Amino acid sequence: MADQKLLEEFDEAMHDIYRRALSEAKYPATRFLEMLYAHRGLETARILLHAPEVSDGYTTLWNRGRLDLTVEAVIHENTRWHALFTDEELAICRKRLADCLYFKTGDK
Repeated sequence: MADQKLLEEFDEAMHDIYRRALSEAKYPATRFLEMLYAHRGLETARILLHAPEVSDGYTTLWNRGRLDLTVEAVIHENTRWHALFTDEELAICRKRLADCLYFKTGDK
């Protein structure tokens, strides 16, 4: 079972990317925010990761050059969150980001 403090911090990180997407990318991710209120951060992330296709929000952020504001990037970039996810879920993050050329040469 994940540490409650870590879960709360992850919730805050998910809300932070919503706020940043709105202010920095001018993207009102309304559906994402609704998911956060209904499921909280961890379950929202898992729903998105286990979907057969990337979300509309992911595509919108990719089109705006802001994959750094995706759930996948936040999870991948901050190793603190890795304990909350399975190896399979972490691999999904890496693959989606790699497929969209998020990484610089040599990164991953």
